[in-house]
Amino acid sequence: MIEQVAIAFDHKDYQTAAKLLKQLLIESPDNPWVQFYLGRLHEVSTKYQDAEKVYRQLLQDTTNTKIVSLARQGLQRLQEIEIEQRQRAISQAKSEPNNTELGVLVLEPLSNEMKTDASRKFAQIMQLDPYTARLLMPSRGWRLYRTGQVGELKFYGKQLQQAGIPCFWATIAQIQQIQVYQVKHFQESTPQATVVCCNDTNQLGSLTFDWSEVTARVVGLLPIFEQVVDVNARRKLEWKTQTQDYAQFCDLHLPGRRCILRFDDNGYEFQQGLKIIPQASQNTIRINWNSLSSWIDQQLPQVKIWSDFTSFADTTLDQTEMLGHIKSHIHLLRREQTNWDSAFHLYSGLVFLK
Repeated sequence: MIEQVAIAFDHKDYQTAAKLLKQLLIESPDNPWVQFYLGRLHEVSTKYQDAEKVYRQLLQDTTNTKIVSLARQGLQRLQEIEIEQRQRAISQAKSEPNNTELGVLVLEPLSNEMKTDASRKFAQIMQLDPYTARLLMPSRGWRLYRTGQVGELKFYGKQLQQAGIPCFWATIAQIQQIQVYQVKHFQESTPQATVVCCNDTNQLGSLTFDWSEVTARVVGLLPIFEQVVDVNARRKLEWKTQTQDYAQFCDLHLPGRRCILRFDDNGYEFQQGLKIIPQASQNTIRINWNSLSSWIDQQLPQVKIWSDFTSFADTTLDQTEMLGHIKSHIHLLRREQTNWDSAFHLYSGLVFLK
């Protein structure tokens, strides 16, 4: 009867093949030829996962070299079908309006207990080996995984989410649409807060808001680089760029107004406006900044603080082309441009959109 099944497949008479296999699966379900043709039937019926399962089981259970070879060919066909379907779906996703915009795909952290199963699924979706997939999945903080056209990123992101792998995507245009105000000082704190601040064109004004409007607080350190003289291995003097200090930044998010209030320790006028810090003129900048941060803590006890910027930046700084499209809204005096500033605004902007 196996010969009849083979003839039915040769003639693409899959209805007859299905009837014959139904009987054979009752009479001799463990026969490797029966299992092989069952896999072929799944394959031509577009039940690709069932077909893959049968072919892989055959590779484990049988020593018949002919069947092993046919099972491997079946797996190769399934892989080619998957690649073709993926490319077609990506092309379709890219063709939709606005899906050609530049975007980012971000992986969210997973516990180590969940990583084993998740990394296997991640490897399958992204066509990676399981070891590499596990290394790429973050345990703490976000990882910028991929940049490109948002249509393609959305395609992969949806597959990852369906597999239980937390991630999200956003366009650079969405981040650039967020208004950023550089805060000079607080003028009032009750019953509403009022800040004196500058807009994108450096116009000075004020903004009044309720503390309840603040949904997130993003903090981070941005390195300050300086050229220093050092002695190299040949005992000769040479110029090197080194991190000499860090600038402290804090963003308050007001999504209802589509804006971010940005504070930094060099730009905040501690001696102006509301008297938050005693003896501000006699304190160091670090003491003043810590006091301001503590005061903001008291005003926003329930608001989440996002403080994993440095770990996020480690996965982002080499994306120079993408970061070049981001206006940082950071005005540190720098001798040379650095990706750190745009990376911070990207991080804060992603929190804002999330």
